[in-house]
Amino acid sequence: MHRPGVGRFNDSLTRCLRSGKFFQRFYELFLASSPEVRAKFGTADVRKHRRKLQNSFYALVEYVAFGGPESQVYLEGLAEDHSNRGRNIPPHLYDLWLECLLRAAKECDELYSEEVEAGWRYVMGAGISLLKSRYDRPAESREVPG
Repeated sequence: MHRPGVGRFNDSLTRCLRSGKFFQRFYELFLASSPEVRAKFGTADVRKHRRKLQNSFYALVEYVAFGGPESQVYLEGLAEDHSNRGRNIPPHLYDLWLECLLRAAKECDELYSEEVEAGWRYVMGAGISLLKSRYDRPAESREVPG
């Protein structure tokens, strides 16, 4: 967990979570970010969706911080669910997602800075890139060669 930016991210996340409103604020910002986001996510059960958001967020963190196979499997499943074969969440919405996450962090972290933002971008970036890259990838065959 000694990769560049991870420490700054962790410290910032700790400060963000103290208020207990970080994820709620992110969700508000995300829903307000575009009509397309509201159409895709606005009708969902808010509590259930926030819980899924938190699980996804922590999977992204684990993917970069630890590189664990569980997080890779979780993100692959999430990517499939959000691909054009699933919920059809286009890649550009991940960019909005990240920008809203950064805005929420800036609002919730009194020590937010360019260096802290770079840490957030580093930690979130790899997982988001994986999700975006799977959007229009053909589904992998589940058949066993015979």
